[in-house]
Amino acid sequence: MMCSLFPPPCFSVVRARCFAGETSDTGILFREKLIYLQDLNVNPHKALRVNPSLRSAPISSVVSVESLLSSTGLSRPAVGRVLDMFPDLLTSDPESEILPVLRFLSDEISISEKDIPKSISRCPRLLISSVDSQLRPALTFLKTLGFVGRDMVTSRNTVLLVSNVERTLIPKIEYLEEELGFTREEVAKMVVRSPALLTYSVDNNLAPKVEFFMEEMCGDVKELKRFPQYFSFSLEKKIKPRHRLLKEHGILMPLSEMLKVSDGQFNNWLLEIRLRSFERR
Repeated sequence: MMCSLFPPPCFSVVRARCFAGETSDTGILFREKLIYLQDLNVNPHKALRVNPSLRSAPISSVVSVESLLSSTGLSRPAVGRVLDMFPDLLTSDPESEILPVLRFLSDEISISEKDIPKSISRCPRLLISSVDSQLRPALTFLKTLGFVGRDMVTSRNTVLLVSNVERTLIPKIEYLEEELGFTREEVAKMVVRSPALLTYSVDNNLAPKVEFFMEEMCGDVKELKRFPQYFSFSLEKKIKPRHRLLKEHGILMPLSEMLKVSDGQFNNWLLEIRLRSFERR
């Protein structure tokens, strides 16, 4: 159980001696706190601006947060990055605010002990998300799409759990349904195959790529069903340049073959085709 994997927060004897009240001088204590944050590579000015409560919080409370996060397997630099990104965590209560998230990842999603730090590193926002109002409702919705069994949420895509169901996930699904004429079942299969689809902006990613695919590439939407990873490639840096080259040489190929290979492989492949075409003349 999670209780054994992540014991109640504590801090080392050495730190306890340094920070547990050997001096009552508030100025010295505050300076020690700043030094401690700097040692963690947490920007103290940013932290105090974002989280004013940090000014009066005892250093022991900050150490206990670090201790709990370290107990998950996160390295100290990784802990520092998380705390610098979300300074509100510095004054959070580990027992009531952080442990429930860790238990949720372990008990309800079945993420292994060794993968917990991967989930946190990839999506630190998990630690400031409510289990009851955010994480669990998102998981429930994802399960209705097919994120179960072999396709269950893993440490690679727990970022989906911090997305609001009504404001973020559903609008993207509805866009794919309405613009491409897909059924909910078809969209569900697409996002399970390519979960990153649910992280892309409609205005900045999905819509421009659909427009280019339909108008410039004269594409068949059935191909997007077969290769939803199309949306993960850069429109300006990969899709447009490669399509232009293929069009110039009158070459047609499936999206997967066009995009999955590296630039070097693509250029070599294109050169070979041009040489073979030249030899046949």
